[in-house]
Amino acid sequence: MTDAPPDLLIPTLGTTTRAWTAGPDDGAPLILVHGFRGDHHGLDGIGHAIAELVPEVRILVPDLPGFGATPAVPGRTHDLALYGEWLRAFATATAPEGYGVLGHSFGSLVVAEAIDQGLAPGRAVLVNPISAPALEGPNAPMTRLATVYYRAARALPEAGARRLLGNPAIVRLMSEVMAKTRDRQLRAWIHDQHDRYFSVFADPATLLEAFQASVSHTVTEVAEAFTMPTLVVAGERDDLSTPVDQLGLVRRLPDARLRVIPGAGHLVHYEAVADTAAWTAAFLRETQRTTAAAHDCEQTGEERE
Repeated sequence: MTDAPPDLLIPTLGTTTRAWTAGPDDGAPLILVHGFRGDHHGLDGIGHAIAELVPEVRILVPDLPGFGATPAVPGRTHDLALYGEWLRAFATATAPEGYGVLGHSFGSLVVAEAIDQGLAPGRAVLVNPISAPALEGPNAPMTRLATVYYRAARALPEAGARRLLGNPAIVRLMSEVMAKTRDRQLRAWIHDQHDRYFSVFADPATLLEAFQASVSHTVTEVAEAFTMPTLVVAGERDDLSTPVDQLGLVRRLPDARLRVIPGAGHLVHYEAVADTAAWTAAFLRETQRTTAAAHDCEQTGEERE
């Protein structure tokens, strides 16, 4: 992955989704969906780590429409319904015989919306899922401040909006607030990642639509749609959805387990790559064994009949 050209160019909803892969071409697909204002680089570390731990899995990491190298969908509002439809189209094109999905932050909302629309992955992993309303609770003041920021950008001509939205000082402030690690080298690397990739979006209008989608929904709204085994990975110091919020989500999911990473915040995909990948790998193997055992039982029952 990294800065290499995309491995896949997938026609989806009138645009062409760029995606990067790791693992064998004939492996069981696991689609990783990145968060708001990010692109595939944000899940690069987790993707490669999972591929090493579970070599029979094929990792696919697309750029969401309007972010990174994937153009926006022409003539469409980039709301959550659009992103859910896009993920269903991408999964159909790249994993027609079954797959798993992993969504980080806004990506968890995209995964949840797609599942509510009818996507049926064999298993789901939600990393730092959005499980609490952004405009309620202790995080509400920061969300309102961000809303003012994006509304200010909306009022500007495109060139001015791009300058404001990509302002290095504002991007660094966001990065400083979100990063919880005290490791100076890791913090510097996180800031560099945000400097490089946090402002690679198609146009301000698409970004503003996606922002509105990101603060208007929670995974909890459609929790009952998660009929598949689900792993929730949360940061102990996540400001957007606390461990208490995540526990509330897990209690509403039909078949879920929660793993909390001490000391990490909303950037688990940067701050705790090894832990996240290890738990995901264990979950994939556990659910694979359970599925295989259930299949064997069904076959035995059919033979007895």
